[in-house]
Parts: sequence; C-alpha cells; structure tokens
Amino acid sequence: MTLLRPIVLSLVLAATALAFPSDVHPRQSVCATPSTIPGYNQTALPDPFILNNGAPITTRAEWACRRQQIASLIQGYEAGYLPPRPPVVEAIFTKTGTTGNLTVTAGLTTEQQVSFSQNITYPSIAAPAAGYPLLIAYDFLAIPVPSGIAVMTYANSDMAVQNNVSSRGQGIFYDLYGSNATASAMTAWAWGVSRIIDALELAPEANINPNAIAVTGCSRDGKGALMAGAFEERVALTIPQESGSGGDTCWRLSKYEQDSGDVVQQATEIVTENVWLSTSFDNYVYNISELPYDHHSLAGLIAPRGMISYENTELEWLSPLSGYGCMTAAHTIWEALGVSENHGFVQVGDHPHCEFPTALNQSLFAFFDKFLLGETNVNTSYFSTNGQFNGTAWVPQQWINWTAPALA
Repeated sequence: MTLLRPIVLSLVLAATALAFPSDVHPRQSVCATPSTIPGYNQTALPDPFILNNGAPITTRAEWACRRQQIASLIQGYEAGYLPPRPPVVEAIFTKTGTTGNLTVTAGLTTEQQVSFSQNITYPSIAAPAAGYPLLIAYDFLAIPVPSGIAVMTYANSDMAVQNNVSSRGQGIFYDLYGSNATASAMTAWAWGVSRIIDALELAPEANINPNAIAVTGCSRDGKGALMAGAFEERVALTIPQESGSGGDTCWRLSKYEQDSGDVVQQATEIVTENVWLSTSFDNYVYNISELPYDHHSLAGLIAPRGMISYENTELEWLSPLSGYGCMTAAHTIWEALGVSENHGFVQVGDHPHCEFPTALNQSLFAFFDKFLLGETNVNTSYFSTNGQFNGTAWVPQQWINWTAPALA
C-alpha cells in the first residue's frame, strides 16, 4: 500500500493539471470573466492582483486569468464590446518610392465588408532582415522618431468619429457592426489597429516587422493609443502622450483632485464632451467607487510589453497627480512580472500641450531602441515627476494598499 501512494499521487496531480490548464487559477474550474461585478464599492484603487472571487494571484499563469478578467470589466463598464478578428480580412499593398499604401478589407461575410487605406512612410535606409519597425501614430505625429522606423499616421477619426457626443455610432467600424454597437470610439480605434496589423501580416511585401510595432497619440489620441496597446497584444510598445483622464490617469484620483479644488477633467465631464467611452460608463461617473478596476489596471494589461507615457504638469486639466499616482500603481504590475524596466513614466512642465521637449528624447529613444530596434544593452528605467500637483498632496498609502507579489 505504501509503495502505491506515490503513483496514486502522481495520477491525482496529472488529473489536476488537465482540469486546470496553465492559464486558469487552480482555485476555480474556469477563468470567470464577467463584464460587471454588482455591489462592488471601494474608494481606494482596486488591487490588480486579486481575482474576481477574492483569491490572490501568485503565479504568472494566474495573472493571465486576471488579465482576462480586467479586460472584460473594462469593456463592460466603460469601453464597450471589442469584437474579435472578423472572418474576412484581406490586404492590398502598393508602394511608390518611400511611401506605401495599405488597403485593409474586413468583413463579417463576403457581402458585409468595409475597406480603408493607410499610408506608410518608409525610412531611406535599408530594411532589417525581419522588415522595418513601424510606429502607428493616431491622427498626427507629435513625437520624434529615430531613423530606421517606418511611420503610419492612422486616421482613427475615420474609424470612429469623435466630433462631439452626437458623433456616436459614426465611422467605418459602425458601418460594419451597426450604429448601435456598444463599442466606444476608443474601442473602435483599437479594433482598427488590430486589423492593420492583421493586414501587415497578410502582406509581407510591405516589409514591416509585425513583432516591432508601436502605437502613440497625444491628448484624446493618447487615450486611444493606450487602449490599443492594452487590448492588442501584438503591439510591442505603447506611448501615450498627455492623455489625461480616460488615458494614463485614474478615475478615482482625478475625482480626488477635483474634490480638492483643482480644475481637472474627470468622469462626469468627459462623458458630456465626446464619444470616447461607451454609454454604459454614464451609469458610474457619479459613483466611481463602484468600478472594480481603474486605469492602473488598464495600463497593466500591456505588461510585460513596453510602455512609456508622458504627462505635462503645465496643464492642470490633465490631472497631474492622477497621472503620477495611477502610473505608480500600474508600475507594480510590471514589478510583479519581473520587468519593471519595461514601464516608464515621465512628467514635466514648461511646454505647450502636445509639444515634445527635446530633453525627453533620451527616455523615448531608449524605449524605441529596446522594443522596436532590438537593442539589448539599453537602460529603460525612467520613472519621474516634477511633483507639481497644484498643492494637492499625493499620499500613496491612501490609494495603494498592496505590494507587488513576485509572480512565480
């Protein structure tokens, strides 16, 4: 009997491994991913390392489940439903000189399709063996780009119009999925980025390395770039610039700034300004504590991939305390995964909105070098603020009541 016990134990362990795949938490039979959690209420930033059922995560496999849960909650509360790759995706590529044109066709059937085209500006130097890295810039390019990187200026406002609140349901995405689709404009933009990457994979003649793609944008487009990096795992580097509320700030912290007397964009205002968020979010803007996540978790969906965001304390409206505090909380996710150097944040002042000071080039180019140009001996440990929070105090223990676990 004693001799049989190791065999029996081995069989039990093998059966357990089959019942609980590597991306499922061992204390639950499936990775449950509800879109809302009724009854949730917490004023501090929610612990990103706690599953919906209250169990703490301790491994990277469990983080994979938690990541799915966070993505589902963000869609349920504020982003709207992000459809997967449609059955039909086709690409046509042409090039003249250093300018290429990528036409993307996406459809639910051969009859129900949409098409859109994007130009790519290529470097004048020879391409690496794997193809050129690519920076997708929402709407316009507001940051410097090192030589050797191709650039696509993404017409995201054609994908989902963002004139004002009357723009909801307008654009290429809604031509395919209907004007009543729950997807917010930012979600529709992210869907468009995914289809661009699909098309680049289908068009090797474009000579773009699909493993070396970055997204960026400033202000409203910075909000969108962050959303795309969070939901599209093929994006190697995400660079939100001065994204403010709805971007790399946290709803709870922006409310705290507003309640402290600062004039910042917070949830109650943003839903009256434009269609960046779904109509579902209207139900929570006066009850932010009911959100079972915040934007530190949205940013954390990018981990362990690369992200560096830039904020501007010159503009109180951008919620400077919220940006620093939110990204401080997000940083713990990269720490837990053992790659804290893959997440950067730089916050300065003394420059106009969406103007990129040359003093920031070193940090930006370091992230380009590591994540797009494949350089290995690069220091990407950049995380700083000038601390100009309009007199409002940042007290981290008031908002962050967890420490980063070392995920095995």
